[in-house]
Amino acid sequence: MENISEPKVSPNTVILQSEGLLKYILETGVYPREAETLKELRNATAKHPMGFMGAAPDAGQLMAMLLKVSNAKNTIEVGVFTGYSLLLTALTIPDDGKVTMDRDRKAYEIGLPFIKKAGVEHKIDFIESPALPVLDKLLEDAAKEGSFDFAFIDADKKNYWNYHERLMRLVKIGGIVAYDNALWGGTVALPEKAVSEDKQEWRLLSLAFNQAISKDSRVEIAFVSIGDGIIFCRRIT
Repeated sequence: MENISEPKVSPNTVILQSEGLLKYILETGVYPREAETLKELRNATAKHPMGFMGAAPDAGQLMAMLLKVSNAKNTIEVGVFTGYSLLLTALTIPDDGKVTMDRDRKAYEIGLPFIKKAGVEHKIDFIESPALPVLDKLLEDAAKEGSFDFAFIDADKKNYWNYHERLMRLVKIGGIVAYDNALWGGTVALPEKAVSEDKQEWRLLSLAFNQAISKDSRVEIAFVSIGDGIIFCRRIT
């Protein structure tokens, strides 16, 4: 039976070009296993004017599995929005704590009631700040280098490489860093003239970052066409 309560998936954030096939994937393998608080937060996020920025639930499912198989405990999240991926991570990791940062406390507060309801607020250290000063502050403590197991980045694309350089010191060898929006609505594969003006700058930033990360010998990568595209990096040196 069709689940009419689920919000419609925005085509701007879906690389999979068959809406029916995506609907099948979500309804068969994702929604039935999604925690109730995650579902509630996802529905609340869909009502936000920028709701398309929320993490894709199928991408979240994969991220949760990676957190589990890597036995991640200490994680960093750069770019929280309403907190879907943050809540998912907090539900997945043990009671060891989590550092997260974002400029927009107002959006985070949409997710905060669901985080509290899930009983995982104690795992979250929300820092209302641009990310680079926070990452630099962490690096002032030598004990923080190599101390994080997992990082998820969904923030301003112009700083992706700056985040990457710092995370290559903060995340341990064998740890994972995931970069969201790697395909930028599919525009990375389009000629420039076919891309709307409002997407051109971040398309170029995505192209540059994707090219740079593909050449970075410090990491193994998996470029996954899920959600709006995620690049998973495993630090090897």
